[in-house]
Amino acid sequence: MKTKESKKKQEGKAIVQENGMILDVNDRPQPLQWCLLSFQHVFAMFGATILVPMITGFPVSVALFASGIGTLLYTLITKGKVPVYLGSSFAYISAVQLAVAALSGDVSAAQTGLILIGITYVIVALIIKVIGKEWIDKLLPPIVIGPMIAVIGLGLAANAVSNAGFVADGDIRHMIVALITFLIAAFVSTKAKGFFKIIPFLCAIICGYILALAMGLIDFTAVQEAGWFSLPEFIFPFQIGDFATYQFYFGPETWAILPVALVTISEHIGDHTVLGKICGRNFLKDPGLDKTLMGDGVATAVSALIGGPANTTYGENTGVIGMTRISSVYVTAGAAVIAILLSCIAKVSALISTIPTCVLGGMSILLYGVIASNGLRVLVDNKVDFGKQRNLIIASAMLVIGLGGAVLPLGGAATLSGTALSAFVGIVLNLVLPKEA
Repeated sequence: MKTKESKKKQEGKAIVQENGMILDVNDRPQPLQWCLLSFQHVFAMFGATILVPMITGFPVSVALFASGIGTLLYTLITKGKVPVYLGSSFAYISAVQLAVAALSGDVSAAQTGLILIGITYVIVALIIKVIGKEWIDKLLPPIVIGPMIAVIGLGLAANAVSNAGFVADGDIRHMIVALITFLIAAFVSTKAKGFFKIIPFLCAIICGYILALAMGLIDFTAVQEAGWFSLPEFIFPFQIGDFATYQFYFGPETWAILPVALVTISEHIGDHTVLGKICGRNFLKDPGLDKTLMGDGVATAVSALIGGPANTTYGENTGVIGMTRISSVYVTAGAAVIAILLSCIAKVSALISTIPTCVLGGMSILLYGVIASNGLRVLVDNKVDFGKQRNLIIASAMLVIGLGGAVLPLGGAATLSGTALSAFVGIVLNLVLPKEA
């Protein structure tokens, strides 16, 4: 229990504040610390952010540029009150692939659809601004939010384990590197003193990378072939210089992407709830869900406008904040600036892309676990009584449906699954089950 007399306590050389943070949202770190802390966030988001365009066939450089610009726009719209990093969204991969395939490789339907997704976010944000956000608490009480957060973290568990190499036919070298990376992050986080305590993932990635290099797991071919400076490979809806173009397209392939917004809006609320719990704040009230949705939507629309993927709040970076207790918005904004610079320095981008998946996988085991654990924290902090059948039924249904691979087809290229379907089930059960049960 924290008291007014113990608002801050000394931990090594770091000051732990009343909300558990070493650097709070509006605290600015020293220049060298700022740079290192921001790079840590870049490493956390890099693998997933570039993986989406690699899967969908879009330019990686544009995805990096869009994530940086999107994060800065989000920070501006939310008035610098939320330490969020926006990266490439996985939720739209299948819908985008189907839209591109339907037009024989033309990205017009996909990019137009993603622009409309951004506009949808803005419309929802304006509705919330007009009618208020009190209904959010009724639709999403702790018994719904807690399991939803757990599903977000645990839903990524398979990716972390697979990337770490812990599979039936996995390479033992990958497993060793992932395990040591994980252990370094864990021990630095719990045992290190002073500044090292707040950069456990950066320490783990550097050590894991050196070990992977010693084991012959790194290929520098891409670095050798890459140039030094070049603009990202933008794709515009109108002709600008020699850049590629697409056209605004409003056929059925475009509209089929829109239902996926249910997924990402649910994830948006869940991610901001997780982050709020970590930071000891309620970001859905200040700056408000309308502003966070607005920032997310504008970022996605701008990204799609220049040929990038949809943006979304990144659990990896939320995990970094949870582990390091550094919630400074200056750090996440710094990471955004670094991402923009990297998108224009092909050599450095290629070097960072050589980080083996087993290194990122070892780190992700910890990051995703932190997210899931914060779902349990929501339930504990709000004293949710699982002696009541009502609460037991809601949580059980959400966990099984969210993690069991349940899919609800919505027609066309869209489906409802994972976090979104789990949230939908939880909301409905919370509304229809008797309160006294």
